This record gives sequence, structure tokens and C-alpha cells, in this order.
Amino acid sequence: MARYYLRAATEEDFPAIRRLIHLVHINPMSLDWRRFLVAVDGTGALLGCGQLKPHGHSGVELASIAVEPAYRKQGIARAIIEQLLAKAPRPLYLTCRSSLGVFYERWGFRAMEMSEMPPYFRRLARLAAALGPLMGEHDRMLVMELK
Repeated sequence: MARYYLRAATEEDFPAIRRLIHLVHINPMSLDWRRFLVAVDGTGALLGCGQLKPHGHSGVELASIAVEPAYRKQGIARAIIEQLLAKAPRPLYLTCRSSLGVFYERWGFRAMEMSEMPPYFRRLARLAAALGPLMGEHDRMLVMELK
């Protein structure tokens, strides 16, 4: 089991955050190191990350939750999520692959219907629904909410 600690990201962490986001194939848009919480080992190597991303009038999103593949299933994502949730406003939104919905339900997130979504997330869901089949995606995108 990896030993790690959580801290606010620094500008020096940004290249590692960006690399991890690309490695795990999640949305690389709007990555601002100032919003990130990171998990690092004793040498300072980045093991995982997550952020609270504002979307203006559409609310705040729990986003960019990523853990290095070799360090998964060790509680790192859970620790990042729980620390971010402790300071996040409600309602809080997230987007994820439908196969991950059950993972986020443990914190009380629930999948939303298109008609319930704030405008930003509705546009994103429509775009994902249109592009998913073209890109060979088998999982659909979920928009989830925590009240």
C-alpha cells in the first residue's frame, strides 16, 4: 500500500497533473492547477489528483479525479474526493462514464435526467451522446448531482 499525503497543488505540479489527465483519458479542458488537490508520495511524486471546477451559473463540478494506474485501489481517489467534498458547495455536479456511476453513488451522487441538468451540463451531455457512437464509445456519459 502506497504512503501518500494530500495537499493543494502548486504550479510545479501542473505538468504531472496534465500528464495524468491525458494518461487516463479524461477531459483535459479547464485544467487550472490552483483548483487541484493532489496526492503525493514521500518523494513528492504525484499519485492522484482532483479539482472543484466552477461553471458560472451552472454550478461547480467535482472533476479530474485521476490516480496513477499502479496506485489504484488503495483509497487515493476516495481520500481526494472526500477532502474536496468537505469544502464543495451544494448542489455539486460531476460527469463520468456510466460504468463509474455506482462508484460515485456511495457519496450520495445521483444520475440526472437531461431535463434536470443546468445548461452547461445539458450541452455537454448532448454533445457526448452525439459523438460517443462516432468515437466507438461503449459507455455513455452520466451527469450526476449531489444535493
